[in-house]
Amino acid sequence: MRYLITGGAGFIGTNYVRKKVEGDDEIVCLDLLTYAGNLDNLDGLMGRDNFTFVKGDVVDRRFIFDLFRNAEFDRVVHFAAESHVDRSIEDPSAFLRTNVLGTQNLLDACREFGIGRFHQVSTDEVYGDLPLDRKDLKFTEESPIRPSSPYSASKAAADLLCQAYHRTFNMPITISRCSNNYGPYQFPEKLIPRMIVLALKDQKLPVYGKGENVRDWLHVLDHCSAIDAILKKGKEGEVYNIGGNCEKRNIDIVKLILKKVGKGEPLISFVQDRKGHDLRYAIDNTKITRELGWSPCVTFDKGIEDTIDWYLDHGDWLKKIENGEYRV
Repeated sequence: MRYLITGGAGFIGTNYVRKKVEGDDEIVCLDLLTYAGNLDNLDGLMGRDNFTFVKGDVVDRRFIFDLFRNAEFDRVVHFAAESHVDRSIEDPSAFLRTNVLGTQNLLDACREFGIGRFHQVSTDEVYGDLPLDRKDLKFTEESPIRPSSPYSASKAAADLLCQAYHRTFNMPITISRCSNNYGPYQFPEKLIPRMIVLALKDQKLPVYGKGENVRDWLHVLDHCSAIDAILKKGKEGEVYNIGGNCEKRNIDIVKLILKKVGKGEPLISFVQDRKGHDLRYAIDNTKITRELGWSPCVTFDKGIEDTIDWYLDHGDWLKKIENGEYRV
């Protein structure tokens, strides 16, 4: 099959692309290479017979239609998105353009050229948050959509658009909503890589509020395997939640990273809380486990140790991001 993987030079997209090129499928990786897209992430893939990189913007409708017209894709896996909550608070417009209008362009192209499956990669943040004192509550696929940030609102809008295209046009779509990902190639603005980088430099580690916000952590390779399970066995029109069964407070993540890299907790600096900061995310994996036989395999202890080691071993990758050399 020929896959179009959008956002394939970003964090999760990179890991998915690297997984897929090891198989027999033909992979076309589309990325605009914004600040979070990094061509270095695809090092070693250029020149492979089953891999093609295309630089372009999902918001550019003419470009997208030309790409589809010339390529004859079988499947589209849509990672491309603006995804950092803090940036969405500063400038919501960029998130609406990419995450909503970009998704519409792809859906329209899929309709026009008869794509076999469009998979929308979404987030558990579309559900809003859960109270800290109700550990019995988790997000299911039936949980109401009530996003808290411009980012999560834009992803919720894209999800609803996909569902509307399925109902109105019988589009073969599926949607996955994942919890917080971690692992190699994550841009160092997100919690885990940012804390690793700052700790290694003996700089202060800023923690929102008291650090009591809870997230469910999912290793990126588990996320990739879940997407493949959905593409292989998932039912068209359905939403599947993907979680790591690993709830942890932000402050505990930060303390663990400091311990792993041999630094002290005095480096922690509590800062003013984020506007509209969600309290807790927790995913119920029952549906994807029952219907598709998927469950997470990477334990957090192993995953976080491997992740820290990856950043320690990729100092040149980090340096090029810090000095801007990675931008092309």
